[in-house]
Amino acid sequence: MEFSTVWTLIVPPVAGAIIGYFTNDIAIQMLFRPYRAIYFGKRRLPFTPGLIPRNQERLAQRVSDTIMSSLLTPEELQRLAKRLLETERVQNTILWLLQLAISKIRADKDQKTAKILSHILRDLFGESLPRLLKVLARREDFLETQLNQIFDQIVLDFRLTDNQARQFSDWLLETVIPPDIIRQLLIDFLTDRNIQVIDEGFREKTSGTYWVVANLFGVKNALQRLRSFCLDEKDIANTRLKELFLSLEIRNRLRIWLQNLSLENLPISTVRQLRKTTRDTVRNYIQDNGAQFIEDFGQSIDWDKIAVVIINRLQDSPVLTSSLEVISQELALILERYLEEDLERLVAQAIPILSIDQVIIERVKTTSPVELENAINGIVKSELQAIVNLGGVLGFLVGIIQTIILFFS
Repeated sequence: MEFSTVWTLIVPPVAGAIIGYFTNDIAIQMLFRPYRAIYFGKRRLPFTPGLIPRNQERLAQRVSDTIMSSLLTPEELQRLAKRLLETERVQNTILWLLQLAISKIRADKDQKTAKILSHILRDLFGESLPRLLKVLARREDFLETQLNQIFDQIVLDFRLTDNQARQFSDWLLETVIPPDIIRQLLIDFLTDRNIQVIDEGFREKTSGTYWVVANLFGVKNALQRLRSFCLDEKDIANTRLKELFLSLEIRNRLRIWLQNLSLENLPISTVRQLRKTTRDTVRNYIQDNGAQFIEDFGQSIDWDKIAVVIINRLQDSPVLTSSLEVISQELALILERYLEEDLERLVAQAIPILSIDQVIIERVKTTSPVELENAINGIVKSELQAIVNLGGVLGFLVGIIQTIILFFS
């Protein structure tokens, strides 16, 4: 067989394979390149830029439509949200947020949290609580149960201890009714008219031996001499009264009386009336002056210092630390019950707000052709290479067929 004949038989398959291979390779390259339009003068050369860069905006819209209609449907978003918002995962997230908030508070050197708490407390005692008290005070049963409970459990059972009774009796005898006050009371009481009334009553209402003494001697002279003694001999009178208190053990008697003093010893009707009077008095005072009292009380307190103390106490409180897990669990359960009812509605509202389709479109449009090429090649590089190889194989087969035709012809 001559060389020309062999050459004629070999060239078609080889040429077909090369043409098929490189034709497919060039076609695939033309999907992305050139990246920009090439102009000859004022005319743009055909097939520039590549197919994908030239139709990138339309491609972005088609990709967005495909994803939103097939992948990210409302039902699929609901399933994703349910998996994302599982109770355990939500609880761990809330617990992490609470722990992060506490750590931020501890690291807050500017005391921002304390300032916020200070404003809240100042508003509570300065405005909110007084207004609320004014509204509640108009009710007929305002604080009725609470005041009755305080009266029954505290006031009714209250008794002075031995030490308290001793101190109270000492205070009464030394400050309220000392001998000098008693002496002055005797002087004020023993006026001429009172002495006359006492003397006449003693004469009229006595009988037997006492009547003889009353009518022969009377008490008028004795009372007048007592008044004169108290007026003229102040120091001696005070001393005698003091000695009389000691002789009669007034201090000890008064202590025992105070120690035994209790509302339980009063009649039931008296106790009920006293409870009603106490309740009405306290309630009337709160209704008339409670709001102003709370407002003045709030203005008299340094809420900034109180807030700092509260925040510092809460930071080191083991109760707060141990309760974070319980709080996060309860919040997670509340969120779960809420999502069971409104998850579909929330997802429907979230889709337009998130504008996922626009995000996809903008992302695809702003991606450079080089990045698009690298992304697509990273996904289907082997498949694209298989197309190139297939072009070479098909070209080779077509060349074989042509060789066979030439051979038999």
